[in-house]
Amino acid sequence: MRKSIVKVKPVEKATNRRQFLKLGGMGVVGAGLLVACSNDDNGMGMMPDPDPNPNPAIFDLGQGDLGVLNYAYALEQLEADFYTKVVNSFYGNISDEEMQILTDLYYHEVNHRDFFKTAITAAVDGNTDLVLPTLEFDYGDLDFNNREQVLTTASVLEDTGVAAYNGAGRLISNPGYLLLAGKIVSVEARHASAIRTLLNPGSADFAGDDYVTTDTGLAAALDPSVVLSAVGDTGFIQTSFTANNLP
Repeated sequence: MRKSIVKVKPVEKATNRRQFLKLGGMGVVGAGLLVACSNDDNGMGMMPDPDPNPNPAIFDLGQGDLGVLNYAYALEQLEADFYTKVVNSFYGNISDEEMQILTDLYYHEVNHRDFFKTAITAAVDGNTDLVLPTLEFDYGDLDFNNREQVLTTASVLEDTGVAAYNGAGRLISNPGYLLLAGKIVSVEARHASAIRTLLNPGSADFAGDDYVTTDTGLAAALDPSVVLSAVGDTGFIQTSFTANNLP
């Protein structure tokens, strides 16, 4: 079984657009509540017992649906933390449009993070030992007052998030969780498109060939081990965890 250890060292029309982003975020609310509140009716609380952790000192994400939910929770914690820092220190000369878009993205990611924590906690009947803890982050020399650095980093995070959800879909067995993932990945794709447009207005970058393959018209789908390795290389995540039971 391939193992991934994320130490993440010291683990890349305006009004209508804003309404579009806000509607995308609101669509996830119902799905989050569905997962959190429907355990008894749909069997969503039934999780496989995780394999013994070979290194109990380091949290392991787990296996099956639990592992995927914890995996998504880790990524959403990163995005929520990143955008929190962005909105608490907007780069100089930011336009009203960009400020509004980044603020919307901040609210979406915080909601995603909180939905996953609630859903996982409910699914494991409150056993917090099975819930990924709150992660710590360090962005090194990333200059949050530099527009290009902020938007480029946001673009990498959003593109990676979409690829992560696409790759994890095949690992989800519970249809309720799959519905939630499908709703969230559609929002993340809107984020990716919005950030790419801010970086290069009037271009086709929102659906560039590096993001959507021309032969299939599909976005990338990456396994958790690939995503966690890439995220680990950024050095952003300071809390160690493993993914011993995910491909």
